[in-house]
Amino acid sequence: MNTSHKKKGFGTAPVFLTAISTILGAILFLRFGMAVGNLGFFGAFAIILLGHFITIPTALAISEIATNTRVEGGGEYFIISRSFGLNIGATIGIALYFSQAISVAFYVIAFTEAFAPFFTWMQNSYNIDLPRQVISIPALLLLGVLILKKGADLGVKTLYIVVAVLFISLALFFAGEPSVGEGAGSTNFVFSNKNQFFIWFAICFPAFTGMTAGVGLSGDLKDPKKSIPRGTLLGTIIGMLIYIAIIYKFSISLTPEEMSSNQLSMANVALLGGLVIPLGLGASTISSAIGSVLVAPRTLQALSVDKCWPAKKLNKWLARGKGETNEPYNATFVTMTIAFFFVLLGEVDFVAQIISMFFMITYGSLCLISFLNHFGASPSYRPQFKSHWLISLSGFVLSLWIMFKISAFFSMLACAVIIVTYLYLNSVHKERGGLQNIFSGALFQLSRRIQLYLQKNRSKSVDAEEWRPSAICISTNSFSRSKVFDLLKWISYKHGFGTYFHYLKGYYSKATNEEAKSIVKQLIEDQHDNKSSLYLDCMISPSYTSAIAQAIQSPSISGMENNMVVFDYKRKNSEAISDILDNISLTRAGNLDICVFSDSDTNTHFKNGIHIWIKPTDVLNANLMILLGFIILSHPDWRKSYVKIFSVCKKDEVELTRQQIKNLVQSGRLPITMSNIEILPLKEDVSVKTMIHEHSMRAGLTIIGFMEEQIKHSGSEVFTGYDDLGDILFVTASSHQAIE
Repeated sequence: MNTSHKKKGFGTAPVFLTAISTILGAILFLRFGMAVGNLGFFGAFAIILLGHFITIPTALAISEIATNTRVEGGGEYFIISRSFGLNIGATIGIALYFSQAISVAFYVIAFTEAFAPFFTWMQNSYNIDLPRQVISIPALLLLGVLILKKGADLGVKTLYIVVAVLFISLALFFAGEPSVGEGAGSTNFVFSNKNQFFIWFAICFPAFTGMTAGVGLSGDLKDPKKSIPRGTLLGTIIGMLIYIAIIYKFSISLTPEEMSSNQLSMANVALLGGLVIPLGLGASTISSAIGSVLVAPRTLQALSVDKCWPAKKLNKWLARGKGETNEPYNATFVTMTIAFFFVLLGEVDFVAQIISMFFMITYGSLCLISFLNHFGASPSYRPQFKSHWLISLSGFVLSLWIMFKISAFFSMLACAVIIVTYLYLNSVHKERGGLQNIFSGALFQLSRRIQLYLQKNRSKSVDAEEWRPSAICISTNSFSRSKVFDLLKWISYKHGFGTYFHYLKGYYSKATNEEAKSIVKQLIEDQHDNKSSLYLDCMISPSYTSAIAQAIQSPSISGMENNMVVFDYKRKNSEAISDILDNISLTRAGNLDICVFSDSDTNTHFKNGIHIWIKPTDVLNANLMILLGFIILSHPDWRKSYVKIFSVCKKDEVELTRQQIKNLVQSGRLPITMSNIEILPLKEDVSVKTMIHEHSMRAGLTIIGFMEEQIKHSGSEVFTGYDDLGDILFVTASSHQAIE
């Protein structure tokens, strides 16, 4: 909001008066007697209790957030948008605005019930059945003209008079005598018609929503951080106590039939009830309507200042204020137009249920903000007033639960509207904070706690841990269309974890640090994939060896220790193999499994399957190779593919090897048929490399085992001689992996 305008400097009193006059409003006079008549004292008490299980956490959340952030015009919308980000804030703010605008109509419709004696007289005397709109439409128009002409100042001054009339009416109600014998009211102390509870809850819940009405005056308060908590909490608590006293008075004063059949049954109890109860109803409803007329346009104006509507000219027109105090003149006109439409409907219960749904969304959001701020533990979150995270969480969960209990259909519809609105705003205002800003702090804290838990308990359960790959790769091939990214995505998609480090040669300095940040940003953009679980980073080090030493000692983001290193090279650049050979022994010192990915720099033929070659020397490697094959196969890229195992053995061990593989498949519950397992006997004049070429030339990926001793004897020849194959993953295991 524009802070250049002079504020009125209202104190706590208008916040409290707006809240209490809205809380003790139309529902109190028109529906709570009927609720007691239909549900009994304990049923009505349950409505009050459950309603305040939502409103009190919300009041505490508002009080907390309001004392942490600078609160300007827009009330609840301002708090949500500055806590959740403008796109989320606007999404919820639009729902909030419509609930406030519809509330104007609701209170004006209820106001006409104060003239029930007049409508009855016209019916009995002249046989004229007048529609309620005869009163409601002129009342709405008069209210609109007064607010447009005089603004918030008139509304606040009127509140003092209205609240005085309201409390006089309530005092005379409590002073009244029961209309039946003293013992007759005792039949009301039950919980009856439980199947109708949520119907009556939806009708009565708007009575409690008034506790946030005063928050909408935030832009006109001298000290919002002090006035909002005090006024809101005071109004909520006093309102709750008065409601409990009212349903008790109903229960001891009237029979269920008297309460259920007459929406103004309070008049049968109060002193001078025929006069003061309609007068109190009129005062309470008109004060609530005034409160809503003051609040709703300010929410709309704040939304327009933040450019939340589709048209630029519309935002500018709605944001325009009038006079020194920036009164929302145009926003008030639009609000009154919306209210006029719902006044034409003229049904109190229907409008009440619509309002309940909108307010549930808003209250749940406010409680969620408070909870996430607690859980995220941001250093900038230092409210002067503090609630407890458990209270906020319970308020959010209850709001969501009750929404669906009231109406699953309208709850789903409301959620769908919220989602569509958010998607639209997020597409128009991409530069604003979206969903990622809401949960970032909470996710950081959750990740931290999980990793600490895993670290503390890893030693206790290390023997019982089920193996899964936690692979790291450090490479210079980041921007040369390297398929090692795909390999790591396949490994980390479902069953494992993957971390990719770009190797930046040099010493750590301000310049290299900035360069590293730029590289990571570029990598994230280039490798953007919603299905990818690969974590990307950059490692600055003077040598490739020192970079590997740093990388393998870095903690995994998964919370478990890294257990696999992936080296990669382009097959056309065989010189890169020498760097890998120099560092394999280094990684062995950490008991890590080693994979060497030979990138053929050709398209991967996924439909041709993953071929796993098990040689007599792969006693230690075999299980790891098979596990990796099925882990990679679980990625969607390989959804139409298969795994084929080739086992090379001596001629006299063919049947034994076949039985061993069969037992492994059965005990490990591997999804592979024996037709995809081929036992190949060794031939004196045919090398294993030749056999691999003959059978796997068209394979999408070939997995081949190797031993460190082979490198000592043969060097780079271990990885060469496979020029005609596609991508190859060479594997050596640090220990035997059980397939269970």
